[in-house]
Amino acid sequence: MNLPQISIGNKVTKIPIIQGAMGVGVSLSNLASAVANYGGIGMISGVQIGFREPDFEENCDKANERALAKEIRKARDLSPNGILGVNLMVAMNNYKEMAKVAVEEKIDLIVSGAGLPTELPSIIKGSNTKIAPIVSSGKAAAVITKLWKRRYDYLPDLVIVEGPEAGGHLGFSVEQLSNKPLPSLTKIVKDVMKILKPYEEEGGKKIPIVAAGGIYDSNDIKNILDLGIQGVQIGTRFVATHECDASDEFKNAYINAKKEDIEYIISPVGMPGQAIINPLMKRVRLEKEKITKCYRCLTPCNPTTTPYCISKALINSVNGDVDNGLIFIGKNGYRINKIVSVKELIDELLDF
Repeated sequence: MNLPQISIGNKVTKIPIIQGAMGVGVSLSNLASAVANYGGIGMISGVQIGFREPDFEENCDKANERALAKEIRKARDLSPNGILGVNLMVAMNNYKEMAKVAVEEKIDLIVSGAGLPTELPSIIKGSNTKIAPIVSSGKAAAVITKLWKRRYDYLPDLVIVEGPEAGGHLGFSVEQLSNKPLPSLTKIVKDVMKILKPYEEEGGKKIPIVAAGGIYDSNDIKNILDLGIQGVQIGTRFVATHECDASDEFKNAYINAKKEDIEYIISPVGMPGQAIINPLMKRVRLEKEKITKCYRCLTPCNPTTTPYCISKALINSVNGDVDNGLIFIGKNGYRINKIVSVKELIDELLDF
């Protein structure tokens, strides 16, 4: 099979893989640069990226902005010729400021989900940074593409289509995730392809489509690429790599997870997500945890009603306290049984 390539502007990948961004601190400069060096797009997660900065507790926003710049520079030093991106959730309180930092640091790509990035084209104007929305339906693809075209005369440089089997926050309602069967990634991709085609024809520009969510092995990749799209985004598999920025305890939580341990949850910000049901998740189902500090990380969160602090939970888990942390994971994460190098994983994924 001749592998497709993902083009963003004048940069082209060698392999059709974007490494999914995972936060807090799971995918930083080390993992992103390793993937970029092997010809994919390496992604840094921007959410609460400043958690190791000395002033994070007192000055969360500035710590995050400073840390984002540091991680982009580190990744570029490690992968001077690779394609690097940053994932910024639209729901972040300091979304615009973080996006501006990424542009100033000359990041190649900004990917945004957890809301529609309606103002993103204005933030990257005049730069070489490319932008990609994450969508979970043809309708969402239509809304953001139409808005960007009308308001900015700008078409997405890439569209990531994420299905319900992805890890982390999902672009589906509780009702959609409660119904069986779940929305099919293949159907969603076909819907998005149909939506984007008239824009491509009118603008004379190909909009690469990348599929994400539950893609685990080479068969999954081949089947989805056969639809005629340009690539896949994979997050969960890259956690169990030596280069992943998370603690060994976090990686081993994936290896030790069983199928029945992975369920949909409602995160403290009110969004459905997929995670390992560990002692923390079991505990907060019964009793709300006391919130002693609000980091103002995500706009939908209300510290007076939230069952636990999502920032604290994510930071606990990435630092190794996996019993008291939130561990997002994709639906097929239980199939992982060992830690490998990024090179070994990519070779396996592309062994058709």
